[in-house]
Amino acid sequence: MLKFTVLIARPLGLGKSATVTFRPVARNLSSFGSKTTTNHFSAASNRTRASPSSFWSKCSRTFMTDSSAVITRPTQAQAWKKYAVTAATVAGTIVATNAFLNRETRDGLSAAEKSYLNESFQYTGGGLLFTALAARSFFRSGAAVRIMSANPWAVIGVSLVGSIATMWGAMETSPERPLLKHALWLGFNGFQAATLSPLFFLSPALLGRAALYTCGVVGSLCYVGATAKNDKYLYMGGPLLAGVTVVALSSLAPLALPLGMRGLAVSEAISLYGGLAVFGGFVLYDTQKILHNARMAETGAIRRDPLRESIGLELDMINIFIRLVQILAGQGNRKK
Repeated sequence: MLKFTVLIARPLGLGKSATVTFRPVARNLSSFGSKTTTNHFSAASNRTRASPSSFWSKCSRTFMTDSSAVITRPTQAQAWKKYAVTAATVAGTIVATNAFLNRETRDGLSAAEKSYLNESFQYTGGGLLFTALAARSFFRSGAAVRIMSANPWAVIGVSLVGSIATMWGAMETSPERPLLKHALWLGFNGFQAATLSPLFFLSPALLGRAALYTCGVVGSLCYVGATAKNDKYLYMGGPLLAGVTVVALSSLAPLALPLGMRGLAVSEAISLYGGLAVFGGFVLYDTQKILHNARMAETGAIRRDPLRESIGLELDMINIFIRLVQILAGQGNRKK
C-alpha cells in the first residue's frame, strides 16, 4: 500500500491506499459568502496552533481505490526482434574484431596449446559460475545490504586485501598441493562474489544483457588472441599496466578528492570507457600469455598450471561486465 499526502485537496500521486490531509492556509474567505465558514476556519487555525499533532490526526482520512499501476510489456515480436539485434551485435563484434586485429593469422594450435587453453577456459568458466551463485546467495541472505551500508573505505580495504591474498596464494601454491590450491581459489572467488552481490539490486534483464555483451566481447578477443601470430600482443603488458593504474586512480578519485561536476564526469568516463579498452587489451594479452606458457610448459621450463592462468581472464571478464552494467544502467536512466 502507498500513502500520500494531499495539500489543499490536490493529489500528489495515485495508489491503492492514500492518506488525504487538508491543511488550512491563509486566504481571503469572503468568496465563500458566509461568516460561519470563516469562523470555522479560524477555529481550526487556533486549534492547529494549540495542538498540531491532534489536529492532523483528526483531519487524516484513508480511503481505498481500485486503481492499479499500468505496466507496459513488449510483445513477443518486439522481444524476438530485440534478441535478434543483440545476437547480430555480438556476432558482428566478433567478425569486426577479428578482421581489424587479426589480419595476420598463425597456423593451427598444437595439441599441448589446445589442451592448456581449454583447461584455462574451464577454470575461468567454473570460477565465474561459482562467483555468480555465491553473489546471489549473499544477496538473498541480506549481506549485500550490509555491504552497501558499511564504510566504503572499509569495504574497499577488506575486499582488496582478501582478494589479493587469496589470489596470490592460489597462484603461488604448487599444483602438487591441489586441495590447498583449490581452497584458495574458491576463497578468491568468494571475495569477488561478496563485492559483486549489490549488483543484484539492478534489473535481471539488464544484468543478462551485460553478461551477453561481455561474453561476446571476451569471446571475440580470445579468438583473436588465439589465432594471431605467436607473442604478437605480449608487448602490451607495460602499456596495459599503466592504463589500469590510471583507471584505478580515476575510480578512487571521487572518494578522496573534492571534484566538481565536470571533474566527476571526466573521472567516470575514464573509469568506464577507459576501463573497457584497458581490460579488453588484457584479454588479448592474457590469451597469448596462456599460449606462450603452454609452449614453455611443454619444454619443461615452467610448471603446468592452468588454474593460475585462468585468474587473469576471470578478472578481465568481471571488470568488463561491471563497466557494461554501469553503461547500460546509465542509458536506462537517461531514457526515463
